[in-house]
Amino acid sequence: MKILIVEDEATLASLLEEELVQWGYLSKKASNFNDILAEVTDFKPDLVLMDVSLPFYNGFYWTEKIRQISHVPIIFITSHTESGDIVRAMQMGADEYITKPIDITVTIAKIQAVLRRTYDYKVGSDSIMYGDLKLNLSVANLEGKNFVLELTRTELLILEILFNFKNKIAKREAIINYCWQGDAFIDDNTLAVNIARLRKKLKTVGYDELIQTKKGIGYYLK
Repeated sequence: MKILIVEDEATLASLLEEELVQWGYLSKKASNFNDILAEVTDFKPDLVLMDVSLPFYNGFYWTEKIRQISHVPIIFITSHTESGDIVRAMQMGADEYITKPIDITVTIAKIQAVLRRTYDYKVGSDSIMYGDLKLNLSVANLEGKNFVLELTRTELLILEILFNFKNKIAKREAIINYCWQGDAFIDDNTLAVNIARLRKKLKTVGYDELIQTKKGIGYYLK
C-alpha cells in the first residue's frame, strides 16, 4: 500500500514517513507543493495524508482537485479543532482527520481503519508472530504450541494491533479507532469489557498475563 504525505513541516513529514515504513507501507513525501495533483497522478497512492495549511494553496483546494480525478481516501492533518473546519474537510471529500500535535499511534490506527474500510485491507501477511504465538488473520485464531484458540472479530482486531505494537503500549484511543473505526458510541468501558473477555479466553490456554494494562494509557503484550 502506497501513502502520499502532503505535509510541509519537514520534521513531521519525516516522522510520518519513518513510522509508515516500519508498518510496511511504501510512503512518499510530497515535494512540489505548487502542484500536488501531479504528485498524486505520478505516485498513484492508495491513501493521502493531507495537511490543511500548505504553501501556495491549502489542503481544501487540493482535495477538491484530487476528487475531480480520484476517489483515493484522504486523511486531513489539521491544527484547527473547530467543528466548521472539520465539517468543511468532510464536505470537500476527506475520509478522516487528525489534529496536531499528532499522536502517532492514533494516526496509524486511523490510517489502518480507513484502508480497511476502503480496500478490506489487512496489514502485512496473513499471520503475525509474538514469541511462540501465531495470530492467524485470515481464519481468526490464535495458535500456540498445543492449542488453537478461536477468536471473534473484535478479539482478532485487538490482538492484531497489540501484536503489531509488540512490547510498546497501544493507547486506548488507538485500539478503539482500529477496532470500531471511531464509532462515537464506543468508549473506554466497551474496550475494557472486551479486553476482560479476551483475557478470560486466554486464561484457558495459560496466557492470562499476556495482555498487560498501563493504567491511564493503554495496553501492551508481556
